[in-house]
Amino acid sequence: MIRFDNVSKKFNTKSGEVVAANHVNLQIEDGEIFGIIGFSGAGKSTLVRHINLLEYPTEGSIYIDDVDITKVSNKELRRYRQKIGMIFQQFNLLEQRNVTGNIMYPLEIAGVKKTEAKKRVEELLHIVGMEDKAAAYPSQLSGGQKQRVAIARALATNPDVLLCDEATSALDPITTRSILELLKDINKKLNVTIVVITHEMKVVEQICDRVAVMSAGNIEEIGTVREVFMNPKSETARKLIIPEETNLVSHTDRDVLRIVFDGQSAFEPIVSSLTIECQTMVNILGANTENIGGKAYGQMLIELPGDPDKVQKIKDYLDRQGIHYERGR
Repeated sequence: MIRFDNVSKKFNTKSGEVVAANHVNLQIEDGEIFGIIGFSGAGKSTLVRHINLLEYPTEGSIYIDDVDITKVSNKELRRYRQKIGMIFQQFNLLEQRNVTGNIMYPLEIAGVKKTEAKKRVEELLHIVGMEDKAAAYPSQLSGGQKQRVAIARALATNPDVLLCDEATSALDPITTRSILELLKDINKKLNVTIVVITHEMKVVEQICDRVAVMSAGNIEEIGTVREVFMNPKSETARKLIIPEETNLVSHTDRDVLRIVFDGQSAFEPIVSSLTIECQTMVNILGANTENIGGKAYGQMLIELPGDPDKVQKIKDYLDRQGIHYERGR
């Protein structure tokens, strides 16, 4: 378990004091995939760097398994850090080493015997699906392959925690999905706690169990992904969840309904069925949905008809189907 107890982090700059974390209280359970989401400058990366004390808090405490790591000796801190792996947006591979050499690097630093290290590298190459690239160099790999190597390297010392700092931001959507599926598989098979930093709600939807929404150093809300996605309480969450082009605020002159898809079959013609059963046409103002494993995730914004009876029929239909919706006006 990772726990932030009233953690604040302040930086002194030429422009004055900057608060990157403001009295943060947060608990991440063992074995879960926890997301921290927010726009650039929210303080996400700074906050997560406190988990392995690459950043020390200005005030407050950070606990790992009920031990305040801000108070341990340097020797103990090194031991905790060995149990925390990190992957980054830019991969940070050593260009002069091949795939095997990159994955072996942390094992060399840890003093692992060469025969044991070689066996561990073979295991990790199998886990990340890179057995055929063992002798390749980073310049010969695609972005997705580089990230797989980076993940294998982060897992080399059998960490309990894996920190992912915008790990898919440099990847295309298809590669992003494959990397997230790999992380989910690692979480399930190895029971590694994964902390994901991102500014993309799609990443959170696909991989996380719970999520914290962060803005200007503050945690604005915490909940399961479903809770936050269906009922965002903060303005930051709403802006992250609802694409700007379909923002409810931009349609204040219309009566709109936000329909949320959180795992219905992607093959069900919801809107077509709604139109037929309610005997009314609806105008789709925007949609942001995708098919993940045959299930629909995302949202759709529709303009409601002017007739109150027809509006009620639409709401009744959605209620019967168990589909969550939110009235925009």
